[in-house]
Amino acid sequence: HVQLVESGGGSVQPGGSLTLACAVSGFPIDRSCVGWFRQSAGKEREWIASIYRPGGNTFAADSVKGRFAISQDNAKNTVSLQMNSLKPEDTAVYYCAATYGIRADYSRGSSYDVWGQGTQVTVST
Repeated sequence: HVQLVESGGGSVQPGGSLTLACAVSGFPIDRSCVGWFRQSAGKEREWIASIYRPGGNTFAADSVKGRFAISQDNAKNTVSLQMNSLKPEDTAVYYCAATYGIRADYSRGSSYDVWGQGTQVTVST
């Protein structure tokens, strides 16, 4: 049974940090891509970052480069998103997603086969 479960969301003040985790189960570890997306009220889904497994090549959107970092723990089958210097505009529901096999277009939601249920991140004073 393939499942992705996000955790680590919550509320934080501007400038704060959060780490989101995506636990991957029932999914082959080799030759796949795991990505993070977010969607805020009234806006389209936005790609944040992706990582190739098991090699670990990472990619990030310009809007979060230097603030967010994606990483993986293959032993725990978990992909994390470290978010620093959070801004109110980072408020959104964050989703992780995974592909069966390597996909070149890692920034498109349609490239992904399995999605988690999402976790809310709120950045406010």
